[in-house]
Amino acid sequence: MPGLHADDEQKEEKLKAALWYSTGQTVDAVAVSQNLNATPHFIGGLSEMCWAQIENIAQDLEAFAKHGGRPTINAKDVVLLARRNQGLSTVLQAEAKAVKERVAR
Repeated sequence: MPGLHADDEQKEEKLKAALWYSTGQTVDAVAVSQNLNATPHFIGGLSEMCWAQIENIAQDLEAFAKHGGRPTINAKDVVLLARRNQGLSTVLQAEAKAVKERVAR
């Protein structure tokens, strides 16, 4: 990612490695349960696709917060991000409400 410092680049590489590992573990578990085989190339491609999606989501969340005049992303931004996925939106709204209720106690 452009503009990162050396420390940030190291953190990003660690995150990518963790994503690759987790993706590999998940794919292997599903493949074994369904008697399939997944190549390391497939796992790498899936990991890169997930990373690109994570970057897009992060940019959208930052833009929503900025548009709302806030320096920090909050639950409203996450719910807004899921607005086109009714099932996910419903789950996130319910969870945001539950968290608010727990904090209010």
